[in-house]
Amino acid sequence: MSSSSPCSPCSCYSTRPPRLLHALLFFLLLTTRFSVADETQADTLLQQGRVDEAAAMLSTLLLADPTNAQAHQLFCRVFYSQDKADAAIHECELAVAHAPGNSENHMWLGRAYGFKAAHASPFSALSLAVKVRTEFEHAVQLDPENFHAMSDLGEYYVAAPSLIGGGLDKAQTLAARMQPDFPAQAHRLSALIAEKKKDLPAAEAEYQAAVAAGKAPEAYINLGDFYKRHNQPDKMLVALQSAVAGDRRKGPPLVDAASTLSAAHSSPQLAITLLRTYLASSGKTDGAPAFKVHLQLGGLLALEGDTAGAHHEYLAALALASNYAPARKALQGS
Repeated sequence: MSSSSPCSPCSCYSTRPPRLLHALLFFLLLTTRFSVADETQADTLLQQGRVDEAAAMLSTLLLADPTNAQAHQLFCRVFYSQDKADAAIHECELAVAHAPGNSENHMWLGRAYGFKAAHASPFSALSLAVKVRTEFEHAVQLDPENFHAMSDLGEYYVAAPSLIGGGLDKAQTLAARMQPDFPAQAHRLSALIAEKKKDLPAAEAEYQAAVAAGKAPEAYINLGDFYKRHNQPDKMLVALQSAVAGDRRKGPPLVDAASTLSAAHSSPQLAITLLRTYLASSGKTDGAPAFKVHLQLGGLLALEGDTAGAHHEYLAALALASNYAPARKALQGS
């Protein structure tokens, strides 16, 4: 008979997790790592304008985990970039449902509602506009450092009537709140307020103050747009050239400059060069989806009589976004 005493109920068990638990923990850790890697890859594809590939990857991610809020947000942006309002809203609503404390989710949902409102009947637009404001306000409440959401909210306050929560007084309060930490964005909002009041000298001064606050390419674009709206083409061109010169990443400001030039019926060859430079750069983002830029470039080439070049660009757009209806229509007409 052994002299050792029987072990107590607790002492018979090792303090280390059983092998099965080890395996389960390893599997969960591995799955999480793959999920994050896949989300990062999907985001990279979205930034590059490769929305078909991004959608396929996100579909796989959500099949494995339908509660993945980040994947839903990215899917929302995939649809948003293709002007598919209802699908974008659905995905962003799911992102908010699964991560209600995420400011970015609310901001993108507000943007999706806003896109639908801009293309809805007047009655539907009113109810959607209230949702836009609610989501932007929620995004700002959740993250006071989210200056993109603050800028979106400020634009809403300027554009919307008081009946649906707009108002220049609210916009002015928000601009004052933004001024200490985000002066360029605050000056831009103040410029929008002044334009709304038809005080053009004050608006110009605010746009110039936004430029002075950081010399950001986006601020020069806003100044150039102001000059375009108010028929000052020489000043417009100088501001846009400054934006292009200051954009070392060769990102969306190049596309914005080209769009402003096209809208002003000015310098088509410069606009074409800017779009080509953007498409060849590593600075592409979903702020200027590459497939839309290919379509835009194709349109400019068509106007210049380069039908073969335009056809090539329409095909390039559809290679990235095969269901993008405007590119299909352009290809059929080329």
